[in-house]
Amino acid sequence: MASSKEYFSFISEQLSGVEGITYRAMMGEYIIYCQGKVIGGIYDDRFLIKPTPAAKKLMPEAAFELPYDGAKEMLAVDCVDDREALCRLIPAVAAQLPDPKPKKKSDGTKL
Repeated sequence: MASSKEYFSFISEQLSGVEGITYRAMMGEYIIYCQGKVIGGIYDDRFLIKPTPAAKKLMPEAAFELPYDGAKEMLAVDCVDDREALCRLIPAVAAQLPDPKPKKKSDGTKL
């Protein structure tokens, strides 16, 4: 089941106060980036994020869920209605993720 545009719109509105948020639609779901880092996504109308130490600390009761078959478990965001909590959570998660690897041109050199 793909995520609905209504749920995507709700989450994107909730995250509107977080700097550096971008999205990419992919196979009926949405990948969410913060400062160029993949922090999570919207899968089957569920907002899931990578289980960093900060995420576990800020959402100690959050459930681990699979975004899709064969994927690594992620944390279900349990505070989607709380913009202030999201504005603390998302940058904290991004800060603990590695920087994205530089993209390479077709000849193998870095861009």
